[in-house]
Amino acid sequence: MTDVKRLATAALILPFLLAGCQDDASSADRYSTGGDATDSPCARVVSSIGYAGLMLKPKGQEEAQNFEDAVIGRLSEVRGITLQFGTRLPDSLRGAVETIEETTEGLSRNDVPRERQVALLKRYRGAADQIVAGCE
Repeated sequence: MTDVKRLATAALILPFLLAGCQDDASSADRYSTGGDATDSPCARVVSSIGYAGLMLKPKGQEEAQNFEDAVIGRLSEVRGITLQFGTRLPDSLRGAVETIEETTEGLSRNDVPRERQVALLKRYRGAADQIVAGCE
């Protein structure tokens, strides 16, 4: 078989092979790794907030925050965990969950202007604090 025929055959078969690797509907809303869907939603969300917080300047110093890739990555993780588990948090935290989802949408991108990042971080902090307190 010539190389061209092999390449054409592979190109025709590849979509069928990849279709078998797709996630099923039960994992469609999975935004994070290293956990189980039965994990405590409070534990998962609070843990991700704490993990991101390790790289954040103390509250009140948002203007001095460096929004480097590592910070953006951790805030992206908070977003993913919140999207996955936030709907299972207590109803009293619904507003805080929505704020986390809104703010981390911008905080998880590196093309957002700095002034906007600082404003989003300030809003994020209040909602994150509310979730941590509400999950205790």
